[in-house]
Amino acid sequence: MGEGVDPTQMCQSLVNKVAQSEQLMAIADPDLLVLFEDWLEELEAEVQALLKAHGPLDEKTLAEKLGLSHRGATFLLSKIQREEN
Repeated sequence: MGEGVDPTQMCQSLVNKVAQSEQLMAIADPDLLVLFEDWLEELEAEVQALLKAHGPLDEKTLAEKLGLSHRGATFLLSKIQREEN
């Protein structure tokens, strides 16, 4: 069979991430969550400004321009794309 995504592994990964998110929410200070959400909104606005000024950017370029990890850039681009659709 050809290469592809293992749906079982993908589902397990999602379950693990949800569980981790719930654990973090249980111990997170609400004031810190507000600050994080504000920072994330500012970061999203910065990404959108870069996209408007430079056109489509790949994850690597965005990560370099903003000093983010590749995963962080991928997350932001995916989030913005989901919100636009």
